[in-house]
Amino acid sequence: MTQTTPIAPTMGRPDPRIAHGWLHTARFLTTAPQLEHLPALELPEIAFVGRSNAGKSTSINTLTQQKRLAFASKTPGRTQSINLFSLGKQGVTDAVLADLPGYGYAAVPQEAKLRWQRVMANYLVTRENLRAVVLLCDPRLGLTELDEALLEVIRPRVEQGLKFLVLLTKADKLSRAEANKALSIAKLQTGGGEVRLFSALKKQGLDDVAQLLWDWAHEPRAPEASPVEPQPS
Repeated sequence: MTQTTPIAPTMGRPDPRIAHGWLHTARFLTTAPQLEHLPALELPEIAFVGRSNAGKSTSINTLTQQKRLAFASKTPGRTQSINLFSLGKQGVTDAVLADLPGYGYAAVPQEAKLRWQRVMANYLVTRENLRAVVLLCDPRLGLTELDEALLEVIRPRVEQGLKFLVLLTKADKLSRAEANKALSIAKLQTGGGEVRLFSALKKQGLDDVAQLLWDWAHEPRAPEASPVEPQPS
């Protein structure tokens, strides 16, 4: 009988199954309607942000291989809490995903929009264990003024080592030429960081993004500079 040898990952390239298995452990931790309700954590935290209808909940559910981990409200923009999900095998949490409310939806009252813009800005500036930010964007619309404002908010922390990824969702709706153009424009607009095309429907970019998140959550943390003062609420 011939003995077969298991196929090993290509040298120098990590096995994406490790990252996928880790993301699949995601489980609900807590929800916070205000920043003061967030638990103080020392674990690396990765925040998902984006305009309403950018496909944030769908992307989180696809990455974690769970159908309803992140809840998409029937009325975009109405979900106004920060939801935390713990990650880690065998019940041991080694990182946290933060799902921030979608922003910019027209049907939400202006007062609520402004309040949540302040809350999210303060979260992005002051959350001490924040390791990375994933900004989701519909490439057919491109980065809007609100998206660019958010990137400006995190820029000082990016200079201190905060990672960020612009995820161009719904890439399956673009032709190859349109996708390449959207990717090039987004790279110019971000001026650094990572940009990826992603399709929950076609599973495009899934391995690459999963590996990136795993790497960011597990790399040694560099010492941070002095804390940034919170913005007035």
